[in-house]
Amino acid sequence: MSLESPVLDIDPLIDDPKTRIVVCCGSGGVGKTTTAAALGVRAAERGRKAVVLTIDPARRLAQSMGLTELDNTPRKVAGIDESAGGELHAMMLDMKRTFDEVVLQHTDQERARAILDNPFYQSLSAGFAGTQEYMAMEKLGQLRALDAWDLIIVDTPPSRSALDFLDAPKRLGSFLDGRFIRLLMAPAKVGGRAGVKFLNVGMSMMTGTLSKVMGAHLLRDVQTFVAAMDSMFGGFRSRADATYKLLQANGTAFLVVAAPERDALREASYFVERLAAEDMPLAGLVLNRVHGSGAAQLTAERALAAAEALDDLSDPEDPDDADDADDADDPDTTGTADADLEAGNPSTPRLTGEFDESAENLQSVGIVDQPGGKAGLRTADGGEGTPSTDSADTSSPESPTGSPAVPAPAQDPDAGRPMNPDPLDADRLAADMLRLHAERMQLVARERRTRDRFVSVHPDVPMVDVAALPGDVHDLEGLRAIGERLAQGQPTAA
Repeated sequence: MSLESPVLDIDPLIDDPKTRIVVCCGSGGVGKTTTAAALGVRAAERGRKAVVLTIDPARRLAQSMGLTELDNTPRKVAGIDESAGGELHAMMLDMKRTFDEVVLQHTDQERARAILDNPFYQSLSAGFAGTQEYMAMEKLGQLRALDAWDLIIVDTPPSRSALDFLDAPKRLGSFLDGRFIRLLMAPAKVGGRAGVKFLNVGMSMMTGTLSKVMGAHLLRDVQTFVAAMDSMFGGFRSRADATYKLLQANGTAFLVVAAPERDALREASYFVERLAAEDMPLAGLVLNRVHGSGAAQLTAERALAAAEALDDLSDPEDPDDADDADDADDPDTTGTADADLEAGNPSTPRLTGEFDESAENLQSVGIVDQPGGKAGLRTADGGEGTPSTDSADTSSPESPTGSPAVPAPAQDPDAGRPMNPDPLDADRLAADMLRLHAERMQLVARERRTRDRFVSVHPDVPMVDVAALPGDVHDLEGLRAIGERLAQGQPTAA
């Protein structure tokens, strides 16, 4: 029996005007981007002015929304039903451009140019650990400050751990506002070469170590960068704190997205606990790609048993066949048959596999040539039946010997094809289908057990099960189908 959990109602969540931010989070590869896009489409077609912010390097969101590209500027999505008054925009985070915007916004033009041209800043803004997550939060704050949309849906970065989304902004802010950076700022604050000389006198050992580890040129770039950003360090921490308060506000809802797999649900469980510890509002869990069956009453065990029974029917043990095989292997029997055939006795079939023109149509009843070119019936015991009048054709041309030629039988395109399907083939097909059903039911049972373990640990977390689609989502219709399943899906219970 499957454990029950509260039902996550998606439509009331996205319809509520008090809901301003929805954050889809979870481990990588569980469908966060598809879920965020489907929520955006459904919210827009239900009357919300929504924008979807994705940090998806695969650009699947742009393809599914019919956009040629996504960049750091929200773009309107065509094809949305706006009859309810809603609209949808989408954008993809450009990490470096967002960092550049932060620099330009919080410093003067001359210092901003020095920062943007600094080699250390270019490396930092392009790929420093935590920069992507921090810039996602910066962009979220910018979109919220514009107040141009009443619903912002965030697709969190694809991380090795879902906790990176919460930890990275503080981690980057602490780095840029930490003691190490302050130490590197000391020469600039003291003043030029005198400062460097003072630092070398007081901390020559540390400076030598830093130069060896970082390189003298890199150390100089870092000091220049830090000196230029001196006025911004306090801003990084203050904005990180403001973002955290925004995520903790009542208008924010976190949706943890997972798949019915052990690792994904373990990560989701850890994330649920972390959200609770940080006092962040959890709306519920979206369980993606859940498998089911239209014949759930047929268990895997019964299906396998039925398949084995059909296998037994399709491969019976016939004792007569075994006797025939023994006769074929018996040299005395074989020799007798060959002697009969050489003597002209047609009642015994040739077993050597050679073709004998005098032994045509050796079946229980067959058509054979009679003297004079007429056709007649002959039984397997050599008896002759009534000549076939239908086969005689008096108008047929004569052969060179004067006898009328027997016309060649017409070639039937279906010759050799059974009039009715072979019941043995049908049995084999049914057995294979039963085995496929058994595999599906075993998968369903495994997913249900994994889900039940999560529910037993977090019985109060609302959940919605989203049935797996047969293919990938690549257009708005596919996103609408996911939205319908999000709204109608129910936690599996037995």
